Amino acid sequence: MLIAQITDFHIRSEGQLAYGRVDTAAFLARAVARIGLLDPRPDAVVATGDLVDAGDPNEYAHLRRLLAPLALPLFVLPGNHDSRGALREAFRDHAYLPADSEFIHYTVEDWPLRLIALDTTIPGEGRGRLCDRRLAWLDARLAEQPARPTLVMMHHPPMATGIAHMDAMGLEAPERLAQVLRRHGQVERIICGHVHRSIQASFAGLPASVAPSTAHQVMLDLTADGKARYILEPAGFHLHLWRAGSGVVSHSACVDGFPGPFAFRE
Repeated sequence: MLIAQITDFHIRSEGQLAYGRVDTAAFLARAVARIGLLDPRPDAVVATGDLVDAGDPNEYAHLRRLLAPLALPLFVLPGNHDSRGALREAFRDHAYLPADSEFIHYTVEDWPLRLIALDTTIPGEGRGRLCDRRLAWLDARLAEQPARPTLVMMHHPPMATGIAHMDAMGLEAPERLAQVLRRHGQVERIICGHVHRSIQASFAGLPASVAPSTAHQVMLDLTADGKARYILEPAGFHLHLWRAGSGVVSHSACVDGFPGPFAFRE
C-alpha cells in the first residue's frame, strides 16, 4: 500500500495570499498535479490538517476546487486552523467523516494497513489536545484489531521537534497518548503535520514523522528563543510505503521539478 501525505495547505479565499505573500492555492495545485503523475499511483491520499487558513466556508469551497483533479481516495482531518463544522459541511460527501460526533476522528478499513485518524484540535487555540474521551476512543479502536498493522494520523505531533515556538503549540500531555499506544503492539507509525517541515523522530517506541507543507515551511531554527518565521523552501509531501513483513517506509518528495534523472554511468 502506498499513501501520499499532504498537509498544511493554509488555503485562503480565492485571490487572497497567506500573510500577504504566499500563494498557497498555486502551491497546492502543483502538489495535486505532482501526485497525479506518480508511478506507482498512491492507493490513497491523507491530508493531515490546516487545510485552510481561517476555517471560513469560502476557503473550503476554494479548497474543494483545488483538490478536484486528485482522482484518488482522499481522507482529511482537521488542524488548528480548521473549523470542524465548516470542514464537515465542505466534505459532506466523504462518508467516513463522523456526522454525529464532536470530534472528527475515524478509521479506514479498506486496505491491509488500517488507518486511524485522531482529532487533536482545540477550537480557537494553536496547541493540540487528546482529552479522556479521545484517548478512550483510540484505546477502544486499537483493542478491536490487535493483530492488524495500523497507521495513526494526527495534526499535532506528540514529540518535541526542537523548534521552540512550534513545540509551544504542540500536543498537551503527550505521555498520556504514549500510555495508550504502549498497550497495543500493532501501530507501525504515527504521521503528523503542523510544523511545516520534514521531521523524523521516535515516540513511545514508535517511528513518528511530520510532513512538510505543500506551501511555506517553518524556518529551521533550533535555538531556545527562536522566533516564529516561515521560509519559502521547496514545498513537499511524504510517501508512506507499507508492505507485509517490512512495515512502513517513509519518503520525502519535492513538489516542483528539478534536473534529472541522470545515469550514474554513461
